[in-house]
Amino acid sequence: DFLPLKCDACGEVFCKDHIRYDDHKCSSAYKKNVQVPVCPLCHTPIPVQKGEIPDIVVGAHIDKDCKYNPAQQKQKIFTNRCVKPGCKRKEMMKLVCEQCGGSFCIKHRHPLDHDCKGSSQPISKA
Repeated sequence: DFLPLKCDACGEVFCKDHIRYDDHKCSSAYKKNVQVPVCPLCHTPIPVQKGEIPDIVVGAHIDKDCKYNPAQQKQKIFTNRCVKPGCKRKEMMKLVCEQCGGSFCIKHRHPLDHDCKGSSQPISKA
């Protein structure tokens, strides 16, 4: 056994049952036990000055500086709807026809697939 044990914060000597800061109510624990609170909404570390209560500092951050946006979490990815009549598919990326300028789904992206009327030139199947 390595008894007695010396507290690295206050320098007092304790047994193994009382060496933890909480067990001997160490008055110097704040010097060693440094924790940075994290905002529960935006997950950003919040700097706390010595002597400040972390809960109050995090609450002030949430009220003033928090960048959390609940609408961001619910944004839909598939927002580009196919303009071919009867098609209800939506795509993540906009697929624009070079000839008519319409936005289509993958199935109807080629001019022959959506009966393109943007160009008077015949379109080859190749």
